Amino acid sequence: MEKKPKFEISSMVLHILAMALMLCDHLWGTIVPGNDWLTCIGRIAFPIFAFMIVEGYFHTRNLKKYVCRLLIFAILSELPFNLAIGSRWFYPIHQNVLWSFLLSIGLIHLNEKARAKGKLWLQIITLLTTTLFGALLGLITMLDYYHAGVLTVLVFYFLRQRKWWSFLGQLICLWYINVEMLGGLGYELQLWGHNFFLSQQSFALLALIPIWLYRGKQGPHNKFLQYTYYAFYPVHLLILGILKMILT
Repeated sequence: MEKKPKFEISSMVLHILAMALMLCDHLWGTIVPGNDWLTCIGRIAFPIFAFMIVEGYFHTRNLKKYVCRLLIFAILSELPFNLAIGSRWFYPIHQNVLWSFLLSIGLIHLNEKARAKGKLWLQIITLLTTTLFGALLGLITMLDYYHAGVLTVLVFYFLRQRKWWSFLGQLICLWYINVEMLGGLGYELQLWGHNFFLSQQSFALLALIPIWLYRGKQGPHNKFLQYTYYAFYPVHLLILGILKMILT
């Protein structure tokens, strides 16, 4: 008896989904403010990107080239990011998200180096040190999502196994990061005579649904798609930044 094929999502679908959701969030933050549903669904984008960064680290054929590509596009994205987010070309108090990912990759690499040594005490010390250092550096340098962004990537790195306890750990950690650490804005709801507070950032937990449906399948992949994923970030920010200047 043949097994029914399981529904799964490829990395290409994850990339496209994350880009579409990120665009929604940035539309809300630039040229269509007030439409809160855009930023609510946009919250789902970052955890997907964070997850894909971890996958990229383990699946890249050349880590140096992977890091160099991220670095180049981080530099290219800085002015469009400043324009879209800060409404000016120079905006030093907030850095684009690719810097968060570059820092996270460095922290992952340090942990992998420690794991290769085969010494448990070294792995524990490296885990604690890189987590604390990464969170502090993300906060001090004012990276996008600050310390929470770096911690989100590390959650998907440390809980990468496809086990029930890993999925539960991802859920608990993302809930803490998004609801406890970032959960300032939200909505008051009244249900069955009781008042509830729904954090806007809590919508990020919905990212776990497509992430859990991903089972390592890459899907269509070529150089054009690869660079489209990278170029989308600075290009869409530049367009939104220019439109924001014109319309406001």
